[in-house]
Amino acid sequence: MRLPRLLTAAAPLVLMAACATAPAGSPSAGAAGSPAAAEQLANTSSYGKFLAGEQALNNGRSAEAAKFFDQARAGSGDTMIAERAFTAALLAGEIQKASALAPTGDQAGEASKRLGKLVVAVEALADGKGKEALALFNDPAIGFPHKPAAALLAPWAAAQAGDTEASIARPSVRGDRLVDYFGQLAQGALFERAKRYDEAETDFKAVVSVEQPTEMAVLAYGGFLERRGRRVDALALYGDALAREPDSIAVKAAQARASAGKSVPPMPTIREGAAQALLAPAATMIAAKQTQLALIYLRLVLRLDPARDEAWVMVGDLMTGGGDTESARAAYAHPKPGSMEYSTAQAKLAWTYQGADDKETALKLARAAAAGGDTDARVTLADLLRSDEQYGEAAKVLDGLIAQSKTPDWRLLYSRGVTEERLNRWPEAQADLQAALAAHPDEPELLNYLGYSWIDRGEHLKEALAMVQKAVASDPRSGAMVDSLGWAYFRMGDYKQAVEKLEEAVELEAGDPEINDHLGDAYWKVGRRDEAQFQWRRVLTLKPDDKIKASAETKLASGLGPDGPTPKLADK
Repeated sequence: MRLPRLLTAAAPLVLMAACATAPAGSPSAGAAGSPAAAEQLANTSSYGKFLAGEQALNNGRSAEAAKFFDQARAGSGDTMIAERAFTAALLAGEIQKASALAPTGDQAGEASKRLGKLVVAVEALADGKGKEALALFNDPAIGFPHKPAAALLAPWAAAQAGDTEASIARPSVRGDRLVDYFGQLAQGALFERAKRYDEAETDFKAVVSVEQPTEMAVLAYGGFLERRGRRVDALALYGDALAREPDSIAVKAAQARASAGKSVPPMPTIREGAAQALLAPAATMIAAKQTQLALIYLRLVLRLDPARDEAWVMVGDLMTGGGDTESARAAYAHPKPGSMEYSTAQAKLAWTYQGADDKETALKLARAAAAGGDTDARVTLADLLRSDEQYGEAAKVLDGLIAQSKTPDWRLLYSRGVTEERLNRWPEAQADLQAALAAHPDEPELLNYLGYSWIDRGEHLKEALAMVQKAVASDPRSGAMVDSLGWAYFRMGDYKQAVEKLEEAVELEAGDPEINDHLGDAYWKVGRRDEAQFQWRRVLTLKPDDKIKASAETKLASGLGPDGPTPKLADK
């Protein structure tokens, strides 16, 4: 059975990087696939430096790309190369350099010039030049797609310039709900800064009164209430928010702080407020899969507020997706103990080492983070232990997590159920999986895991069939789930339909040894013996686990297929 990765972060995002076309007869940019090869190519000419920069950018090495493009720009004066140097500097977080390189003039592309104006304005704001920044943010030349960002940042620039009336003007971009919502949130903060508390509260109440208020809005209003000496009201707000989103680490921390009567959170500085305002467009870019622009916006956020830890975690995610593991690790290392993002960052940092097959370092980081007792850090440790097949220790960690909760999270029950199944404790595993399913009955992964377990054991086949059918309906592109459905038909003797579904599963996940093994069994049952033997031979090329390998070898050696003897595993 394929072991799911249950509780870790969502699949990484892909960092997009444009690639220039080399002239006919020129050396291929692909020759610079490694950093060493890129350095060698860069030593040839300005064009070689450009190619090295392109390859570095396409491989997610932003800082290296920025260096090569800057060298190429200095040596050639070419407008296109200058624009690439500007973009690479932004991606690498070198905002001051990027501001100096911002494209201008008739030769520069319009998209680069618009982005350049935004960058120069943010740099002015970061440098305390509010009046200059305000003029730039209000310049219509910034244009699409940066108009929302400019509109949200302009009031903060006005506040820095000392123009109170302009700072409390509500930003607006026609038809843009993001600007409407986050503009009103920022207006509340700026009203508070202007000591116009009634108007501030009107705005804060409005942004938390929507059907799904953001965590950012809850924390902003709660902080305002605490600063006004209204701790009871703040606690009620935090309690309502946690009733909706019980896993919010930030709101839990705010509730604990207010309950303990600790120091109230200070009003955000102008740069901190501006950074928070820019986070919303950055998140929107990520949601729209505009990941290069999202990374640029996050770099601008961090230029304004280098201590914005959630932005560092988001940068780490984007760098991980782009293949720049070194930069991702540097980003994840920014949140320090005591930060609300520390556990999340440490978990993601550990997974970068796990992904690089450095399991020792991954577990060392996870154990160190979990030693403080943080729940999320302990979950990460359990997940890594399970991934490394250290099921006994993983089960102990999960036992502790579940025991401390009055109503255990279904994901913890799911994870322990998987762990127990791997430890051959099926009654306990089944109980946990059923409890998890009762709490979250429509979760496709859970439906599939319990359904497949029953199917593979020949138990509750009709119920299991309905479960995996429901899972496939939710995620028809999952090869694992389609395989479960095909295997259900196989177990129920409907071999024709089993072949149909298992062929579909192999198309979706061609390299999965278990799916290929299942398809071989189904071919055998419908009399397609040569194809069955081909599938089992293929299984042996796909790095199967010991059980699947023994099964395929036995079926090939016996000549009896799945109707032959049960394979025996050698003692370990």
